[in-house]
This record gives sequence, C-alpha cells and structure tokens, in this order.
Amino acid sequence: MEVINIPPLPMDRPKPRRSWATFRTVSALMLREMSTRYGRSPGGYAWALLEPIGAIVVMAVGFGLLFRSPALGNDFLLFYATGYMPFSLYQTIANVTARSISFSKPLLMYPAVTWMDSLLARFLLNTLTGLLVAIVVFWAILSFSSTTTVLDLPLIALAMGLSALLGLGLGTLNCYLGTRIEVWDIAWSILTRPLFIVSGVFFLYEGVPEGAQKVLYYLPWIHISGLMREGFYPTYRPEYVSVAYVLLWSLLPMVFGMMLLRRYHKDLLNR
Repeated sequence: MEVINIPPLPMDRPKPRRSWATFRTVSALMLREMSTRYGRSPGGYAWALLEPIGAIVVMAVGFGLLFRSPALGNDFLLFYATGYMPFSLYQTIANVTARSISFSKPLLMYPAVTWMDSLLARFLLNTLTGLLVAIVVFWAILSFSSTTTVLDLPLIALAMGLSALLGLGLGTLNCYLGTRIEVWDIAWSILTRPLFIVSGVFFLYEGVPEGAQKVLYYLPWIHISGLMREGFYPTYRPEYVSVAYVLLWSLLPMVFGMMLLRRYHKDLLNR
C-alpha cells in the first residue's frame, strides 16, 4: 500500500482575513459604548433627549421674559432650537472623538482593534444619536406650537452634517493633542467655553454691530447656525454663510489629526 506523504504546512503562512472585520469591530465598540454610557444610568437614552429639551425650554422661558419675540419668527422654542441643536451635535462629537483613545485604550492593545475603529465607532454612534434627538425635538416643537413654516430639508441636513463633520475634524486633532499634552484638555475647555455664547444660538449674525460681525465671521459655528435657520425660516437669507469655509475648518484638522494618530498611536498607547 502506497503511503502518501503530505508536506507540513509552513508555520509563517498568512492567516486568512476575516470578512467585514472593520464593520464587526466598529459595531462591537458601538454596542460597548451604548451599554457603558447609557445602560448603567437610570433613564438610559432618555437623558440624551431630556438634556437638549431642558436647555431649550430654559432659554426660551428666560429670554421670553425679557423680549416680546425672538429675532426670527414668533416662537422662542423654535428659534433657540435651531441654534442649539447643531451646536450640541458638534460639541458632543468633538468631545467624544477627542477621548477615543483613552476610552478604548484597553481594547486597542488587541491587534484586531485599531485607533480608527475607536474613532469611527464613537463618531457614528453619537452622530446617529444626535440626529435622532434633533428629529424628535423639532417634531415636538412644530407639532405642539402654532408656528407654521416650510422646511428646507436639504439645508437642514447640510447644517447638521457640517456640525458633525466639524466635530469630527476638531475632535480628531484633539484626540492626538489631548493624549500627547497633559494639560491640553483643560486649555481647550477654557478657550472654547465662550463658544456657546458667540456661536449664534442666542442671536442672529445680522443683529450684532458691524465690528462684531467682522470677528464672528471667522467662527465656523456662526455659519452653521445661519444655514440651519435658513432651512426653517423661508424668508431668512444669510448672505454671509460659506459652506467652503466650514469644510476648511473641518477637513484640515481632520487630516492633520489622522496623520499624527497614524504615526504616533503606538506611542500614545504606551503613555
């Protein structure tokens, strides 16, 4: 009987690649964050909805006692919601993406999980959550108020998309800087604390003095708030809005941040 000798398999043969590896990893990271961020607190996802509603109601009641009508229309809730929701989306995404490496640091020690997976997971989860919350908030305001408006959905989607992209761009760069420089998070928090006041949540760009307009124009958040309000108020035409300028603010930090993370992510994990 003839014996067939089967040659041994080489020890250094490449391992088969898993199909949809990035999708599986990102999905797992998203589920992990959902369980740790929302699953362990009473109310869970309800807080993601109650927080912006509470902020908008407080602003509407407070300014309603001081002024007869908002700068646009006659509904304080809608006016402040159109300024607050895109800024809230930007702020949330910028904060969570900036902490991507520190949040998932134990998992990044595994070869199957990369810094890009962590960044994408936090960005996608919080973007979807922010968009869902915005839809519910605006639906509630338009349903239970006497305001009648013709929505420009492409403009609204563009404004929210730019908010998410701006948060991702600045958050990616801060992800490197915050991990490399110990005091960066504190310094950035101090520098950006006035943004909520000057981002156009409480006022219109055209309603401030000309000298202030020249300064505010260079803030990308003022362009996003103007674009958002144009989508809700058909008679409002913000001539100052520049989508290209917001894209520049978003893409440049993102490119530099990704280049730095790609080059130094191993050093950051060992810090």
